[in-house]
Amino acid sequence: MSKNRKAFDNEFKNSALNYTNEHEELTREQAAANLGIGQSTLSRWLKEARESDDGKINAPGSGNLQSDEEREIARLKRELRDTKDALDILKKAISILGE
Repeated sequence: MSKNRKAFDNEFKNSALNYTNEHEELTREQAAANLGIGQSTLSRWLKEARESDDGKINAPGSGNLQSDEEREIARLKRELRDTKDALDILKKAISILGE
């Protein structure tokens, strides 16, 4: 049986970080429980924020895109990749049939 993972957008993650920083009297476990997330999840987000340049979570690979333009760019990149893959397959098929 597989677990369904919740997906959190960057806005929620950064709000959770702000909450944790504003409530320093709470342990990480208490803050995570108040936010309805696991302690390891909160710890991972805190680590990601510390390692980022601006102290926020800006995960481009998470699927949590900020704007319509970014979503459109990601869609177009996927479409281009799929088209290139299809072209490669067609080229191979032509070379096999041409022999």
